[in-house]
Order: sequence, then structure tokens, then C-alpha cells
Amino acid sequence: MTQTVAVLGTGKIGEALLSGMIRAGWRPADLLVTTRRSDRAAELRTRYGVESVGNAEAAKAADILILAVKPQDMAKLLDELAPHVGTDRLVISAAAGITTTFIEERLTTGTPVVRVMPNTPVLVDEGMSVISAGSHATGAHLTTTEEIFGGVGKTLRVPESQQDAATALSGSGPAYFYFLVEAMTDAGILLGLPRAQAHDLIVQAAIGAAVMLRDSGEHPVKLREAVTSPAGTTISAIRELENHGVRAALIAALEAARDRSRELASGNG
Repeated sequence: MTQTVAVLGTGKIGEALLSGMIRAGWRPADLLVTTRRSDRAAELRTRYGVESVGNAEAAKAADILILAVKPQDMAKLLDELAPHVGTDRLVISAAAGITTTFIEERLTTGTPVVRVMPNTPVLVDEGMSVISAGSHATGAHLTTTEEIFGGVGKTLRVPESQQDAATALSGSGPAYFYFLVEAMTDAGILLGLPRAQAHDLIVQAAIGAAVMLRDSGEHPVKLREAVTSPAGTTISAIRELENHGVRAALIAALEAARDRSRELASGNG
């Protein structure tokens, strides 16, 4: 790797990317980080051997800038970076709801920008990062972005017009599964199991089901039918889920998440 990458805003997601890049072969000497606190900078330096610098210095020195700050901090950060970022840089945004247009309008005309929506499983190298090109980003820029985010999971290219839907499905997706596991754990307790045992049973069932979905290539309907015997326990449970409108509730929930993502992208926070 011969390019210099700066991660601006090295919180949990930023650190996950940093760690993933190092495991993928990036040299710590080619990586820069920015943080708000000196103790955090020292921690990252000790853990990864990377240099911590200011935002302006990072913009001057790096070929690739990964903006991993909170969405509400993006405008201020871009104002700080703008004098130092030219069209020879690649700017990657990992901030939810921030459009490439928002960033492009605040930087030099022609600056390539790529928008990425990662999800929290990047922290355990099982993330999904949804990637969209801005007006001036090329296929090479997208490939570079995939190389960076591929170190912490899978990547998927979509048109930016689909980012709100992807946010609802993937960005927010882990929370739906945690919610489901929480509800099933409570049900296990109601049925007489200790909390720890109910939790372990459900988590392993979730892991096994996810691996089967990923590796078998089968449609989820077929996998569900394989568990569903005539007049058995599973079909009785499925009937109750349908009677209570769980499928419709999930669709409505994802539509609500998509709509909220659109609101955030339009500045209606």
C-alpha cells in the first residue's frame, strides 16, 4: 500500500476500520488518525502504532480521507478541511444521512466523494458496508473503498438513491435482531427457563440460522419449511406471528427507518 489514509473521528467505527486496514496489510506508517482527546490519541498510538494529527494536517498529508465523525459534526469538519483538500484526494464519508452532494458542495469542485453506510458488526469483522459513488468518483475510487471496508466484512455497491433503503435494512438491521433476541429471551423466561439458558439457546439458534442462510444458498422460505412439520410446534408459532401481524409490522418498521433516513439526509434532524 503506497497511499496515506487518514481516519478523521476515530471512535468505535473509525477504530474498527483502522484495525481492519492494518490486518489487510496497510502499514501503520501510512495511516493517520484524528481524535478530540489526547488520551484517546495516545491509546491509538500505543495499540496500533499510528500517528495522531489535527484535521487540517491530516487533510494536507493524506491521499484518502475517511470521515467517521457524527453527522451533526460534518459541516464544521468540512469547513476545516476545505482549504486543504483538492481533486487529487479521495473523500470517503461513513456518516449516516450525509449525502455526497452535501460534501461536494463544501469542497473543491471535482473532488471525488464516496458515501458508505457501515453497520456495527464491522466491530467483529462481520459488517456490511453499502457503498455509493458521488458525482466525481470513478470505479477505481469505489474499488479502493471496497478494499478498505472489505477488511471488516462485506461490501455492496448501490446507487445513492438506494442508500436510505439500505440504511433501513442494513445500517439499522442489527438492532432488529437484538430486539427479537430480547423478546425471545423474555418468552423463554415465561416458559420456565433461566435467563442465561434462554439467551444461549436463542443466540446459538440465530448464529446457526444465519450461517445456513449465508452458506446454503437456499431461499429462507425453504429453510423455514424444513423446520415446519405438519401440525407441529413451529407452524403453531408461525400462525401466532401471522395473527399478530409481525410480517406487516416489520415492513412498516423498515419503511419508518427509511423515511427517517430521508429526513436526516435533507437536514430535518
